[in-house]
Amino acid sequence: MAKGNGKGVGPDDEDAADLAEGRLRLDKWLWYARFLKSRSLAAKLCSSGAIRCGGTPITKAHHTVRPGDVLTFPLGNHIRVIKVVALGTRRGPAPEAQALYEDLAPPTPESRLPKAL
Repeated sequence: MAKGNGKGVGPDDEDAADLAEGRLRLDKWLWYARFLKSRSLAAKLCSSGAIRCGGTPITKAHHTVRPGDVLTFPLGNHIRVIKVVALGTRRGPAPEAQALYEDLAPPTPESRLPKAL
C-alpha cells in the first residue's frame, strides 16, 4: 500500500522543481561541488553567516543558488571566491565537481612559487 495521498509535495519533488527552474539549495551545491565533506557541514557553514552570495551574507542553508552567482566563503586558511557555473545533480567524482564552478580568487603565494625538481 502506498503512503500518503499523492497530493503532497515531497523533498524529491521540490528538488526536481528547483532544478527545472535553474536553482539549487546552497548547502547541496557546496556538497556536490566537494567544498565540504558532508551536507551537514555545508549547512553549518551556511548557517554561520560566513558565506556571501553577490556580497550579501547568507544565513540559511536553504538559500538557492543559480548559475552566475558569485560565492565568497572561508575554507581552511583561504577565502574562496567561486562563480557557480552549473548546478549538478549528484555528488560525483572530483572532475565532475570542478565543472560546477569557476575559481575567481587570485592565486595564492604558494601556487606562484616555482615547482621544485
